[in-house]
Amino acid sequence: MNMLQELATDTLCTGAVATAATTAAVSALGQWEEGEPIAPINAVSHIAWGDEAAAHNEASVEYTATGAALNAMAVTGWAGIHELVMRRMGPRTMANSMAVGALVAAAAYVTDYYVVPRRFTPGFEKRLSRPALAGVYAVLAASLGVGSLLRSRRALR
Repeated sequence: MNMLQELATDTLCTGAVATAATTAAVSALGQWEEGEPIAPINAVSHIAWGDEAAAHNEASVEYTATGAALNAMAVTGWAGIHELVMRRMGPRTMANSMAVGALVAAAAYVTDYYVVPRRFTPGFEKRLSRPALAGVYAVLAASLGVGSLLRSRRALR
């Protein structure tokens, strides 16, 4: 496998773990805070459908599938950045992987809420509190680190 193929495979594997973890966290936090596990996922689709997407609580192809797909694309993009940085870090240790995960999650937060236009924010902020958002980014950090380690452990076998 060439370097580009390996990067793509690592990115998709790490992205899958991080997407599953962040989606579960967002859903659990939506249930915890509002009794609506789907609402924060729907809110992501404000990128495609406007702010009215955040008002929908029920699962739908229009809002839920779009929100989940947009979140998966964004998280996988951050996973790609994580994997690029990991290639420069030397050995793929727990400490390195988790530190890079934290760095990338911090960059994601700053980008999501201070760099991109409001229309391109994740939308979670429309349904979740600030402490819950911190939790989502903490889960992103940890899941990027764990996803990357899981991939490297499988590659060693």
